[in-house]
Amino acid sequence: MSSIVLSAGVRSNLLQLQQTSNLINTTQTNLATGKKVNSALDNAISFFTAQGLDNRANELSGLLDTMSNGISTIQAANNGITSITKLVQSAQALVSQAQQAGNATTQASLAAQFNALLTQISQLAGDSGFNGVNLLGGSSLTINLDESGTSSVTVTGVTYTGNTPLSIATATNNWAAASDISAASTALSTALTTLQTESQTLSANLSTVQIRQDFTNSMINTLQTGSDNLTLADSNQEGADLLALQTRQQLSTTALSLASQSDQNVLRLFQ
Repeated sequence: MSSIVLSAGVRSNLLQLQQTSNLINTTQTNLATGKKVNSALDNAISFFTAQGLDNRANELSGLLDTMSNGISTIQAANNGITSITKLVQSAQALVSQAQQAGNATTQASLAAQFNALLTQISQLAGDSGFNGVNLLGGSSLTINLDESGTSSVTVTGVTYTGNTPLSIATATNNWAAASDISAASTALSTALTTLQTESQTLSANLSTVQIRQDFTNSMINTLQTGSDNLTLADSNQEGADLLALQTRQQLSTTALSLASQSDQNVLRLFQ
């Protein structure tokens, strides 16, 4: 099959029209996707750099769930310690009343209330877990803080559940002897110190994880912004480009029509 011969003017204008059509298609794709780099063919360096930034942002996003669960677990334990502290303080009030009572009947009644409070301390500690992890029931918790696993926080659990939580013995001999009441008072003071120390430890761990959580959120935003800067299109610029290209296309079509008129003049010679 013989090829079609076009004049130089027609071929030049046809080439310009084809290039303009390609640019229009590219611009329309950028507007539709919102990106100026949709594949490695558009800009290999920007595409793969943005892909690396997005991958790291996704890995950090996965860590946020772990951090959130860890924070909730620590907060649950700290809530338990706060409530247990109030129970211990209530027990101290019972001890103070027993020391001032002066009769066995009242002391025995106060001793029974004291033993009931110890049971509540144990039960409250048992209810201070989150998502199956109870830092007051002997469980420990490790929270990863970076995607490589090289940075983490380990929270060692304590055991405040059982028959003798915080090493507080039940009311011996129904507090019939002053020495028994005094022993209970000493045990409660020690328990309050222990609770205060544990609360400080949990607060320090909680603060560390929350700071890393804020940092991770900021880092994810930075990574995503960097990726967007490499790939996202400026819709205003793309819209202006499309309008200019459509105008150019119309002019190219007119120029092609004018270029073909010389060929039509040859045809008239044969008429």
